Amino acid sequence: MDIIAQIALNAIIAGAIYSLVALGFNLIYSTARFFDIGYGALAAVGGYAVFYFYKTLEFGLEISIVLGVLAAGVLGLLINWLIYRPLRARKASSTVTLIASLGVLTVIQAVVAILFTSQFQTLSRLPALHAQAWQAGDVSGQATYQILGGVITQTQVLILGAALTIMVALAFVLKYSIFGKAVRAVADDAEVASIVGIDSEKILAWIFFIGSMIGGLAGIAIGFDTGIQPTMGLVLLLKGIIAAIIGGIGSVWGGVLGAFVLALVENLGAWQFSGEWKDAIAFLVLIIFLIFRPQGILNK
Repeated sequence: MDIIAQIALNAIIAGAIYSLVALGFNLIYSTARFFDIGYGALAAVGGYAVFYFYKTLEFGLEISIVLGVLAAGVLGLLINWLIYRPLRARKASSTVTLIASLGVLTVIQAVVAILFTSQFQTLSRLPALHAQAWQAGDVSGQATYQILGGVITQTQVLILGAALTIMVALAFVLKYSIFGKAVRAVADDAEVASIVGIDSEKILAWIFFIGSMIGGLAGIAIGFDTGIQPTMGLVLLLKGIIAAIIGGIGSVWGGVLGAFVLALVENLGAWQFSGEWKDAIAFLVLIIFLIFRPQGILNK
């Protein structure tokens, strides 16, 4: 196995997952104008919903994934209606809303742990799909592909394809559709958008629904690639936020670029040092960008 090729492939897969989180986070942040920490928990909701439908109830894989994505989207919509919308109506500060989103994250993580326990779970019915097995080279039961000396699994190919499809579709919708123009208008100035006849609350509801579905899909991808646990959402959210800041907050393609840059730096660092350094390396990259280029690689 060529180590450089394997590092590149691992970085591409990790970047695809980070980019999904960054896309959903950027979408919500640029319109709702606050750091939605609770967004991270929706990744766990998507993953555990698929775990319940696919492994417990033994639904079909495609149906389980669709239900998992919808579960995350509906929960994000309900959170917006029950918590964030009343706070916006009261003109709550971004700090108050941030604290409320932290409460959302805490509650959802606790509920997931109560329902499914805190044990590490895998989504696939195959025996060896968790991170330790993959690092040891055990990918039994999966189709694998050799690319320039590196190995990529069929699951990872599907994750990459789904992530690229979501990126292109979201960028196209935001740039060319009427809905996308309304979203950009609300992101620029919600009050002015309301004056010209755009229902800002309706647009925000759709944004929370779509962004939450993307977050749920990221959690599902993690679940099939490495595994799930109730606290997975916070770590995944932090990687998505770092990717969004590196690429440029509010920029769709900036978040994608930042995700792949972050994933590449992390995997190179893990190769030179050890896997335990990945989170530290991510935050070091974040600090460097905040000091020297706080606007990110691409402007909004």
